Amino acid sequence: MIYLRLFWAFFQIGLFSFGGGYAAVPLIQSQIVEANHWLDMSQFADLITIAEMTPGPIVVNCATFVGQQIAGLPGAIVCTLGSVFPSLVIVLVLSWLYMKFRNLSTVQGVLTGLRPAIVAMIASAGLSLLLLALFNASLSDVVLSDFRAVEGVIFVVCLVLLRKFKMNPIVIIFGSGIVGTVVYLALGVS
Repeated sequence: MIYLRLFWAFFQIGLFSFGGGYAAVPLIQSQIVEANHWLDMSQFADLITIAEMTPGPIVVNCATFVGQQIAGLPGAIVCTLGSVFPSLVIVLVLSWLYMKFRNLSTVQGVLTGLRPAIVAMIASAGLSLLLLALFNASLSDVVLSDFRAVEGVIFVVCLVLLRKFKMNPIVIIFGSGIVGTVVYLALGVS
């Protein structure tokens, strides 16, 4: 029964995660944390971090990780298949339709109308992760006195390195992990 629940959860994520990986983060959170309670918010943040650091699409990485955590290797396979199956079918159908009707103004209008919604979904996921990293809370639970200064400094430095100096994101990911580890070991915080 757990395999069916895992497949169905990631099938839904794969089916409704329009706009790419980061737009899917709220859907993943909804299924994994809120609906099925397979992970808590702290574990979810770790999941997103691990999924981002590993090669491949974030949804597939999350599916594999959650499946492994919940039901071992068979769970990882079931979740991964559940997450990619809807996309495979949808992309095959849409590519055929797009090639056939791409010059219609209605098609162009639909694509133009979808862009702001996708940006909003990505921004929502980013804000949720930022608040979790800086305050260990969701938007409704933010308390300014809970601000985590170390994470705030790492965030600002990484943002500057990415935007101003155009550094490689991989270097920044590993560098921030090393800096965070060193700082927390030096401070004696676990």
